[in-house]
Amino acid sequence: MDLDKLMNKHLTRYFDASKTIPEETLQQLLRFLRSTPSSTNVQPNHFYVLATPEGKERLAANLGERFQDNSEKILNASHTVILTTRADLPDSHFDAVFTKERADGRFADRAKHELWEFMTRDFLNLRKYGYKDVNHWMEKQTYMALGMTMMAAAELGVEAMPLEGFDPTSVDKAFKIRETGHTTTVLLALGYPDPAKAYPSPISRFEADRLFTFV
Repeated sequence: MDLDKLMNKHLTRYFDASKTIPEETLQQLLRFLRSTPSSTNVQPNHFYVLATPEGKERLAANLGERFQDNSEKILNASHTVILTTRADLPDSHFDAVFTKERADGRFADRAKHELWEFMTRDFLNLRKYGYKDVNHWMEKQTYMALGMTMMAAAELGVEAMPLEGFDPTSVDKAFKIRETGHTTTVLLALGYPDPAKAYPSPISRFEADRLFTFV
């Protein structure tokens, strides 16, 4: 990965509609997205991969009145991923997580796995009843997956653009997302940049001495 190149470029805002991500590259990126970590392995997400004109058109038409300027970005992208997050965290979800972990042999020692399950449930109770921030905490896991996937896309030569300019209620309704127990958190448009609309100007960031404190 060429970090110097990444540090000196703007995120793509406009995609070349004539270019499509090869299927092998897309599947590699989706495998990476599936593998991204989450606190306590909570895995609170479901991902809608819009690969067809119909799917992208449905999203573009349901961004909400205030966000129609993002429609072109969605339509010209090769693919767009709707990253959704669970609206709540019932015991049944973690029962499924633990069942999968046991099947995958995450802990060879049964006693260690039982201790892990106990500690995980205790931590979740703290989030639910102590901090009362379980929804915000789950969304943090979604954004971690977003950021890591953007870096993976760069490694694969794919441009990735996050989008928060949308009405989540409208998107949820268009794709019947709330019926699944999830809600839309953020969008990720993927593709290749339109060179005619690239930003030629340098990036602007604060100097290091304003951003870092060494202790």
